[in-house]
Amino acid sequence: MLAPERQARILKELQLHEAVRVADIAALLNVSEMTIRRDIETLDQNGLARKIHGGAMRLARLSSLEPGFLLNVDKELVAKLAIASEALKLVQPGMTLALTGGTTTYQLAVALAAELDRLRNLTVVTNSLKAAELLYHQQGSSDLKVIVTGGERTPSEALVGPVACLALRNLNTDICFMGVHGLDVDRGLTSPNWLEADTNAAFIDATTRVVLLADASKFQVRSLAAIAPISAVDTIITDDGIRPATADLFASRVPNFITAAPNSAASLTTATATRKSS
Repeated sequence: MLAPERQARILKELQLHEAVRVADIAALLNVSEMTIRRDIETLDQNGLARKIHGGAMRLARLSSLEPGFLLNVDKELVAKLAIASEALKLVQPGMTLALTGGTTTYQLAVALAAELDRLRNLTVVTNSLKAAELLYHQQGSSDLKVIVTGGERTPSEALVGPVACLALRNLNTDICFMGVHGLDVDRGLTSPNWLEADTNAAFIDATTRVVLLADASKFQVRSLAAIAPISAVDTIITDDGIRPATADLFASRVPNFITAAPNSAASLTTATATRKSS
């Protein structure tokens, strides 16, 4: 089990119990107590739990945390980690990045936090409360700047709505890393939340390059509200669980289609077809 999986499980246990013991979690996950102590240390440093003698305690705000983020953070986690690893390769020092809400973009925030010694002078604009919180704790030891949009909070721990859109209209980013609920060739990028769809559209308007982070389960899915057509996307990064026919279809619609293989080097397919105008 990977570290983010263990840490997500610890957070879920803290949703159910005010405190957890290292020994109990180690037995539950069949790992050493030292491993769990390191996981708790990470959660404590990132402001997600409080380390106590022999275990961890739930933060007061965690008791009222909306369930969306924690329920989804460990779904398709291996795929999300592979996607985040590929996305990280597109980041260069000095860039201004946008991260939308979601658990895949959160894994990219985790990857960024681990590489700040190399990726100097980054600015990250995000509407993800969890990504902002994680990256905020890295500011003291780096030259990272974190800008949070503001707005109305969703169960997925994102800030959306008119306030978020207004903030984005005054900003410019080099790359927007976006997560979506659904992705369809005909209907484009979609979300079940109208306000989130509008906010993600504002992220697209404020960036030079849109990089979509979507595991295989997101393809050929249509949600209620449209964000943008496929033609708005420069790059799609997915995992190797995608069906070959689906990969070929979407690779023909975007300039760059990257398949991130968790256990091997990822392959990069550049579509030969030029992007159609919307």
